[in-house]
Amino acid sequence: LQVPHAPSQALASSESRRFTNKHSKKALKASLTLGILLGMFFVAWLPFFVTNVAQAVCVCVPAGFFDVLTWLGYCNSTMNPIIYPLFMRDFKRAIGKFLPCCRRSAEPRPSAISLSMRNSNSGPRAATSLKNVL
Repeated sequence: LQVPHAPSQALASSESRRFTNKHSKKALKASLTLGILLGMFFVAWLPFFVTNVAQAVCVCVPAGFFDVLTWLGYCNSTMNPIIYPLFMRDFKRAIGKFLPCCRRSAEPRPSAISLSMRNSNSGPRAATSLKNVL
């Protein structure tokens, strides 16, 4: 075991552990989200593709069954916009900025004036003189 010689080393060590722990939690959550998305994709679309190949080989798949498997895949595509906001905080924030129904009450809404000033680049600026420019 190495004993830190200075308080700054102990602080840096605990900070690096906290940083590593935070990133490992993010990596675990990201892999969990990816696993759920891929798992749902395979569960929904794999039967469709297997049945499609079987249909090409033996023409033995009833049309109704094929339609059910097709709609199962469509349902998976419908679930993606629901899964992303449930598991991804960044996705929630991005959607919240654009959809008024998803904004939090604590977030300030930009006014029309501030939006037009931001878009026209005519907002408040630091005073510049000819001396500073040259």
